[in-house]
Amino acid sequence: MKKVAVILSGCGVFDGSEINEAVLTLLHIQKQGASFECFAPDVEQMQTINHLKGEERGDKRNALEEAARITRGEVKPLTELDSTEFDALILPGGFGVAKNLCDFAVKGADMTINEQVLEIGKAFVDAKKPAGYMCIAPVLLPHIYGEGVKVTIGNDGEVAGAIKKMGGEHVNCSVRDIVVDDKHQLVTTPAYMLAENLPDAEEGISKLVEKVLYMAA
Repeated sequence: MKKVAVILSGCGVFDGSEINEAVLTLLHIQKQGASFECFAPDVEQMQTINHLKGEERGDKRNALEEAARITRGEVKPLTELDSTEFDALILPGGFGVAKNLCDFAVKGADMTINEQVLEIGKAFVDAKKPAGYMCIAPVLLPHIYGEGVKVTIGNDGEVAGAIKKMGGEHVNCSVRDIVVDDKHQLVTTPAYMLAENLPDAEEGISKLVEKVLYMAA
């Protein structure tokens, strides 16, 4: 059975992992006959957002503890992710990627990545194992794969411009489709960068998971 490492960044679209993307990812991994293990950085979130009002709260939250809300407690610190134990890597999106896995939300194209995330991403590259990144997560890819990596976040001009500035090649993509970089065994999809409903997000995520697992054959 193929095994997928899934990296989460908290719980909730505005300050952590996008919950629908995370759940749909886990669902489709299992529907494809594979298994998964979830990981998140044991760090304080950059922000905590009241998702009802869209306002910042004063309290501090831990990205690993918050990710456990999505996985029913089954999540490990990123430090325990050993790439040799997995066939593929997948990252759902959500602002937590841009706030907790890197600082894109603040610095844009001048961003830096959490060292553990960078190390793990590159370990899968070096081992020639496939990966899938969705929503805003592809902003990490020029740092992980280097110059010329082919990705999509949909069609947002500002984010696409930042990806190009960092050395990536952005490809516009519709919400229910994927972009495949065969050279790097990499799959990306817009998900909730464009999705207006669950079926929109589900179709692209389903295709991403299927393609990543096919590449892991």
